[in-house]
Amino acid sequence: MEQQKVQRLPAEQLFQTEIDALIAAEKDPVPTGWRMSPRSVRTYICGGTVKGMTITPKYIGNERLVEIAIATLVTDRALLLIGEPGTAKSWLSEHLTAAINGDSTKVIQGTAGTTEEQIRYSWNYAMLIAQGPSPEALIKTPVYRAMETGTIARMEEISRCASEVQDALISILSEKRISIPELSVELPAKKGFSVIATANTRDKGVNEMSAALKRRFNIVVLPAPADLDSEMEIVKTRVEQLAGSLDLNATLPAEEVVEKVCTIFRELRKGETMDGSQKVKTPGGVLSTAEAISLLCGSMALAGSFGSGKVADAELAAGLQGAVVKDEKDLVAWKEYLENIMKKRGARWAGLYRACKELNS
Repeated sequence: MEQQKVQRLPAEQLFQTEIDALIAAEKDPVPTGWRMSPRSVRTYICGGTVKGMTITPKYIGNERLVEIAIATLVTDRALLLIGEPGTAKSWLSEHLTAAINGDSTKVIQGTAGTTEEQIRYSWNYAMLIAQGPSPEALIKTPVYRAMETGTIARMEEISRCASEVQDALISILSEKRISIPELSVELPAKKGFSVIATANTRDKGVNEMSAALKRRFNIVVLPAPADLDSEMEIVKTRVEQLAGSLDLNATLPAEEVVEKVCTIFRELRKGETMDGSQKVKTPGGVLSTAEAISLLCGSMALAGSFGSGKVADAELAAGLQGAVVKDEKDLVAWKEYLENIMKKRGARWAGLYRACKELNS
């Protein structure tokens, strides 16, 4: 399949040139099963240069947290990334596996419907009935394949899985092997095997992880962007990357547009204005950095398909309405924000205020 026909390329294909350059320039020791050294992985994630080539930063934030995450994967402990929605947990997980193994696709998406068989292994039941248990009838999960090849498996939203499903990982992470009693064999994990799991702090009460499982992970908490400038940088970088792979037919949002979106989101998240002078009613939705990125891409699509090709107040207002207002209570909070905050910010915000007001009328 031609790459241009794929809606979303995995990180190892999207940034293949950078990965190849880092591997070619490698001078430090490379752990067993890895394609590059921990220092090169950090450069790939945080950005830098190698032999004149610029390595774009994939994660903009505290580099020490990235180093801790990478160092964890050098040991025999698994890694658990925890944070608010939109703090780049999955994004960091994908890029870590892309740099370390060149394969970020061994993924289990945790949901309420995830079963233990999806973590360990399952069977082709037609073959099982016809021939009985055999290696050919065994269906290998991403975790199984990672153990078999000495690579890293990803477990997304682990706290959304039922507790008994989560605990299927305990023996795997402790013993580093899977027992297959039907075949009277055990699969030992090759060197380099590990698991990167992500958990959402908003889902903490869904299926709390057991203490036994938590002990098998080294936990790294990813914070929300520390300030407005950091959040704007993340948003601009990701919107530019996404726009390159989508047919949006619009120019990238201006700096002022990105600033307005990030300002609104930060104020509604914190429940107060940027200067702390006024309280703001907080809506129930998740106004994360990831949501801001999606909002701006949606506004670009609207501008490219039905507007001038440039994100204006009308397109931005439509995106904000969809992102902020999820129910009647959110609508009340949004209307109060428009009247008490945005309306009083002067001429620079007047056009956006009118566009938002029009949608609510």
